[in-house]
Amino acid sequence: MQVFDISMPIREDMPVWKGKKDKRPELTIIRDYENGQGGRETRLGLDMHTGTHIDAPLHFVYQGATMESISLEALVRPVRVLDLTHVTGSIGADDLKPFSIKKKDFLLLKTANSFAEGWDPDFVFVDKTGAEALVNKGITGVGIDALGIERSQPEHETHLQLLGAGIVIIEGLRLKSIEAGDFLMVAAPLSIPDVEAAPARVLLLSGFDSGTL
Repeated sequence: MQVFDISMPIREDMPVWKGKKDKRPELTIIRDYENGQGGRETRLGLDMHTGTHIDAPLHFVYQGATMESISLEALVRPVRVLDLTHVTGSIGADDLKPFSIKKKDFLLLKTANSFAEGWDPDFVFVDKTGAEALVNKGITGVGIDALGIERSQPEHETHLQLLGAGIVIIEGLRLKSIEAGDFLMVAAPLSIPDVEAAPARVLLLSGFDSGTL
């Protein structure tokens, strides 16, 4: 069995949404060694949408469910990685047609985003036709290798369609070294109640027996 970490490391100089300074995590050493004695303590300040993170419905659904509504069973499960690295701009319904997407699938979308460094304002995203197709297929969840699953959509159609249908969204994945195929995913968000999103460590395991899950 192989274990792949597909999460973004949390650093002060990491890519953040639109490169905004107020989105950057802050690491502050509040206690340190003195003459080799004592210890070190670091305080972390970060946005809930920092790096690899999971969105709950409340992110865009008024009075929607918060993070604790997403069960661990929904996040520790078989997933499929789809290779969409040939797509430019947006992922629409037509781009998803070649894949045999089934009801209750959890899909991770590997795109050209995984090969970009830093913030790219032209990142590949899922447009409203792609979101509608995923909702109609009845999938359980979708992840993407961008800090957002949509961009430049004033009405937030993609988020609203997916979250409104109870579909789990994972953003900020790193899939550069991952081949298309089946994996076991372990996605563990920080346990913070009553919020609309949470940073997560996401692992993929290969060589597992899906029939035992």
